[in-house]
Amino acid sequence: MKIGANDKVRVGIIGCGGIANGKHLPALKQVADVEMVAFCDLIIEKAEKAAKTYGTPDAKVYTDYKELLEDKTIDVVHVLTPNRSHSFITVDALESGKHVMCEKPMAINSEEAKKMLDAAKRTGKTLTIGYQNRQRADSLFVKNEVAAGTLGDIYYAKATALRRREVPTWGVFLNEYEQGGGPLIDIGTHALDLTLWTMDNYKPKYCVGTTYKKLKNEVPSGNAWGEWDPEKFTVEDSAFGFIVMENGATIVLESSWALNILDPREAVTTLCGTKAGIDMNQGVRINGIKQGRRYTQTIDFASGGAAYYQGAGSTDPGVLEAYQWINALKNNTTPCVTPEQAYTVSLILEGIYKSAESGKPTYFDL
Repeated sequence: MKIGANDKVRVGIIGCGGIANGKHLPALKQVADVEMVAFCDLIIEKAEKAAKTYGTPDAKVYTDYKELLEDKTIDVVHVLTPNRSHSFITVDALESGKHVMCEKPMAINSEEAKKMLDAAKRTGKTLTIGYQNRQRADSLFVKNEVAAGTLGDIYYAKATALRRREVPTWGVFLNEYEQGGGPLIDIGTHALDLTLWTMDNYKPKYCVGTTYKKLKNEVPSGNAWGEWDPEKFTVEDSAFGFIVMENGATIVLESSWALNILDPREAVTTLCGTKAGIDMNQGVRINGIKQGRRYTQTIDFASGGAAYYQGAGSTDPGVLEAYQWINALKNNTTPCVTPEQAYTVSLILEGIYKSAESGKPTYFDL
């Protein structure tokens, strides 16, 4: 059954941890006609707390996600679990007749991501992935400038996600089995997604990657979120990639949770084209040549701008993501993030990990 423009959208939540309470639940609460009617978590107390805070008065609580999926009145499922379970829960949800928003990354590897993509095509249900940084005002501005041809032919880009001693020490972030990796798959995925999306280029040719596990035993660490347990720190602390696209464009991807660096920046991109360049350094800056002279233009985001989603009443990217997602379902339009795009992100991330392990380039066959 399709969701009508005036229908209530009944949402089930699978995974009631940090990303659920930090982004999805408060965002969905602000979207008109959304009812969160079911909550599932392996820890029942988390599901009960989320249901009490965000759910309808009769919201149901589960520890088994398959029981939640049996409820045929649920239209949409948000999969907000650790990375390893993204794929099989999403496939099951699609097969049960639900539309799915899955938190990033799409999956722990491209094989699992492909299963999700195929299931969406097979069932005809809508699948999207939680890359909310596309909804930032600076990201949308860059996207529109590229679309307008301001930069010309983009042949070099840098995707940046660098932190200085900000390693997440809660949950399963440091667990390679559950997450599939560290900063590359956690925050590097946002920077890469943003770069590919603004470039509108999803055809990688090959990549070379390096990963580092240099800091796990460096304690005391000076970490912003408390000391980590070296025995449980099984993922990389930094990862870097050099990606060549089929059209010859080059993307450099930088990701780290704890790099010794004085200018940390996260989920930003730099694009260089034949006509101009653009970056996200302290806002958005455009640089180029006019009448044989160099110029730099700085964009002021403090003075307001276009309202992207009527009634959103917020500039928070997570809220805007929720609005565009629900609006896409109601209006039967394509959501901002398509599974095909997210699959390419997963493919490249996996390629960087493979290259780092083998010491050889990873070639893509799309």
